[in-house]
Amino acid sequence: MFRQIYSALTSESTIDKAFSDLTQMLKHGAWMFERANEVLHSTASAEEIRESIYERDQAINELERSIRRKMLRYLTVNPGHDVAICLALMSVAKDAERIGDYCKNVFEVGHFYTEGFHVAKYHEPLDRMSEQMNKMFNMVIKATRKSDESQAQKAIENAIEIRRTCDDMIEQLFRDEGQIEFHEAVAYSLLARHYKRVGGHLANIATAVLGQLEDLDFYDDGED
Repeated sequence: MFRQIYSALTSESTIDKAFSDLTQMLKHGAWMFERANEVLHSTASAEEIRESIYERDQAINELERSIRRKMLRYLTVNPGHDVAICLALMSVAKDAERIGDYCKNVFEVGHFYTEGFHVAKYHEPLDRMSEQMNKMFNMVIKATRKSDESQAQKAIENAIEIRRTCDDMIEQLFRDEGQIEFHEAVAYSLLARHYKRVGGHLANIATAVLGQLEDLDFYDDGED
């Protein structure tokens, strides 16, 4: 719905390019998330992935700036028109940019924590969430590219489940203090936080696809 509304307000070439940029940002984020988790599970080395991870992050940043420039130019030429829609598109582009940052953070956990994961009640849910979020990226990419509201709704439902699981995990880690190695507990808590953030930003983009612009940032409970 968001794309359909916006398409009615501006030129086809501008909207196609803006949504192409947004879709490309999400594809880069999906690639980064998958590679970061390969490093986390030692199926790829950090040295092999590091340069590509940071290059993708820079590409995401430039695409976010490109979308912002397009929207600001449009508002300059058409002052007072379609402000809410333009701001919403800039908002979801910022969500996509933040996804790149959190994927980079997941990579850094895999890079710096090398002791392995030994507590099944933590690493198994995280593994399931990783698989779930790979699917979630595909849902949001489809939703954004095709204005597919059913995929957007599924992504939001997944994000709510991921947020609940991550919150429960962090609470359990506090209860298990002293029963788990400190560095391993830190790694679990960081991953839970990063996965939750990625899921929240994907949900915000999905919310825009549904046209629920008043709910943007509803799925994100604040960042440092």
